[in-house]
Amino acid sequence: MKSLIRNASVAAAALAVGLTATAIARADDKPTLAFVVNGASDFWKAAEAGVKKAQGELPDYNLELKYPEQSSVAIQQRLMDDLVTAGVKGIMVSAVDPKTSTDGLNKIASETALFTTDSDAPQTKRVAYIGSSNVDAGKQAAEIAKKAMPNGGKCLGFVGLLGADNAKERIQGMKDGLAGTKIELVDVRGDDIDQARAKKNVEDALVASPDVTCMVGFYSYNTPRIYEALRDAGKLGQITVVGFDDDPITLGGVKEGTVAATVVQQPFEWAYQGMKLMAAYLKGDKSGIPAGNLIIIPTKIIGKDDVDAYAANLKAMAGK
Repeated sequence: MKSLIRNASVAAAALAVGLTATAIARADDKPTLAFVVNGASDFWKAAEAGVKKAQGELPDYNLELKYPEQSSVAIQQRLMDDLVTAGVKGIMVSAVDPKTSTDGLNKIASETALFTTDSDAPQTKRVAYIGSSNVDAGKQAAEIAKKAMPNGGKCLGFVGLLGADNAKERIQGMKDGLAGTKIELVDVRGDDIDQARAKKNVEDALVASPDVTCMVGFYSYNTPRIYEALRDAGKLGQITVVGFDDDPITLGGVKEGTVAATVVQQPFEWAYQGMKLMAAYLKGDKSGIPAGNLIIIPTKIIGKDDVDAYAANLKAMAGK
């Protein structure tokens, strides 16, 4: 993957998938449900496929996946405000920064059915969260590191949004999983979902922290940027790489052995199950909302022995 090509493809998808507020309001006069992501990343293409599958089973609704123009609390809030103004009946959102968005999210929750995904906002009035247990995912990342580094070492992490709950929980989960071992997660660098900055963070770390023996990509695009920076520096295979998610570069690294393994999530299921959950909720069926308001879709570790079968399943889900 080349960053500019991928960013262009995501931007094109945003235009193709996301309708303007006016268009949504006029679309067949059917109620609309929106899945709002936190920024431009190919990670969300699986969610697009999930929305598409749900649309086939919910003919009485218009389903949309929306990308904010930038990964910004203000821009994401404006997008949701526009959706509410257009008459959207339900929003499922991966909040850019839940801790600083409580008032804005509560405003949306007072005007439409609000669900969260990927990064929860439990302090808000959202109906429910559907997504991963990010703490458990972090613990799985620790398991990868422990298996790959039996003699210990120093890990440096890279992530998009340091303030987002999903990032903080993954980081804490990994630290918990490494407790009592000779492996330490010494620091985590944020990039605000700027992929050029993400790669530069790795390049800078290679110069400033020569004692680091492990790098962790906590967001879907971080591991590919780690891979590229190590490749360009001639250090692939010299530093243990722990991945998250299933970018093709990450899966390729797992297959060739330059990425130890990756923790994968199921954004397809978040979107597919989430849109159906919202539709049922709007019809008065709350049976899908469990006590605690958390619907956890498990994460799993994909290593060298699993990667081919996993990649084939991804293609099948995408209809390729």
